[in-house]
Amino acid sequence: MEPIRSFIAFDIEEETVASNLAKAQSMLAETDADLKLVRPENVHITLRFLGDISPELVGKIHAEMEKTTFAPFDVEVKGVGAFPNLRHISVLWAGIRKGAEELRAVFSQLEPRLYELGFGPDAKGFSPHLTIARVRTSRNKPELIECVKGLENYEFGVVRAECLRLKKSVLTPQGPIYSVLKETCRR
Repeated sequence: MEPIRSFIAFDIEEETVASNLAKAQSMLAETDADLKLVRPENVHITLRFLGDISPELVGKIHAEMEKTTFAPFDVEVKGVGAFPNLRHISVLWAGIRKGAEELRAVFSQLEPRLYELGFGPDAKGFSPHLTIARVRTSRNKPELIECVKGLENYEFGVVRAECLRLKKSVLTPQGPIYSVLKETCRR
């Protein structure tokens, strides 16, 4: 059986937020920096990247997701920033203001359960954000930095987090294609 590249996430299912993310990406692209933009329909809040899993693990991971307790909550998406920082940019992200604590609480419930299934601890830890672009080279970096600074208080809107999803990622030359394997919804 083929391994399944996977992650656990909340999707962005609010049109206003998706539209505002696309607008911010367009502004970043206008700097002519060497960016690989995340397709708007692929932008999500990753709780945990799992990597390659066996098909047998899908049901076990979903069972652990079902044990997480959370009520639907609002996530306010605001501001653009960079990982690891503006001097050495590799990833551009949209920030999360309201809802970050709730996201951390879901992550904190999942992490020990995933450890029991054989996953090592998440080396990067959990930092609530939405990846919107990856930076390939330093081309036009000063212009990109100015644009990011100009977007640091950009208001994207509010998303309702109610469906935690185990997602499959198939890498293609045109970018990843995501599909939902299992979901746990609280409505």
